[in-house]
Formats: sequence, C-alpha cells, structure tokens
Amino acid sequence: MAVVLRLQRIGKRTQPHYRIVAIEKSSGPHGEPLEVIGHYNPKAEKDKEKVSIKTDKLDRWVKNGAKASETVSSLIKKVRKAEKAAVAPK
Repeated sequence: MAVVLRLQRIGKRTQPHYRIVAIEKSSGPHGEPLEVIGHYNPKAEKDKEKVSIKTDKLDRWVKNGAKASETVSSLIKKVRKAEKAAVAPK
C-alpha cells in the first residue's frame, strides 16, 4: 500500500478549494482518502488563511513512509517557514 500526500479538489467551478489528504497512490482523484490532513484555499486574501495543515498528522504519515506531491511539498515548506517565523524571537 503506497500512500501519497496530495491535493483533492472540492468547491465550485470558479471557487477552487483543496483538501490535503493521505490517499493510496492507485486511487483516482475523487477516491476515498485515508485521512484529511489539512486544506488549501488559493483565493484566500490572507496568507494565514490559505494553508492549514495539522502538523502532527503530517509528521505521522511522513514517518510511516508517505510521499508528498510537489505541490504539497511546497505548501509544507511554506507552513514550516511560517511556524519558525512565529516562534523566532524578535
């Protein structure tokens, strides 16, 4: 069972919204996800509202061998960078 972390599109035609899901690689684009890890709203005005990832679930899936798609990898990097900036002293 190869698990990947990828985006699953939801929302209306002109209002895209994506779930970040852990799903079997052989599943289609509308397949049943094993777990929803977060969401991505590309049309949100604030960066904080664009991406939301539950890092504990993400870390558990990566630890178990799940591979992230290119897009999800870039979103993870943005979230990790924002977390570091929020924690860093000024």
